[in-house]
Amino acid sequence: MAEEKKHYMTAEGKQKLEQELEYLKTERRKQVVERIKIARSYGDLSENSEYDAAKDEQAFVESRIQQIEQMIRNAIIIEEDASNPNVVNIGKSVTFKELPDGEEETYTIVGSAESDPFEGKISNDSPMAKSLIGKSVGDEVVVPTPGGELRVKILKVQ
Repeated sequence: MAEEKKHYMTAEGKQKLEQELEYLKTERRKQVVERIKIARSYGDLSENSEYDAAKDEQAFVESRIQQIEQMIRNAIIIEEDASNPNVVNIGKSVTFKELPDGEEETYTIVGSAESDPFEGKISNDSPMAKSLIGKSVGDEVVVPTPGGELRVKILKVQ
């Protein structure tokens, strides 16, 4: 049997997943079942688009439940690493400047389960995070991107 992927996340990220799972199991499932009941009452299921849509939604909800359960089961909680305060790692925020004259940007490196670039959270699996992890304040790092290489200088790690 293949080894399941480990999911790095903060305690807060795991709690959010647990809340979503609870919502899907207790409320969303009931809503979908009710939609299916109503759609069935319309008659012939072979030409019933409401029924098809409700069944698709049910499949999505069940798939998401399985996905979240697997993520929680294989969760590795990111602990605060105080031993190296200036070294970039999962769970830390890093401020860097694009060289030669870019603006400062700050991102928190989190597990893929809770990444959200619009919230300033990037996945530890992203090219940016992979390039930064293990580096220290003052280091210049080359990050591979689809548009070519990007050079950044690490200014701060929190």
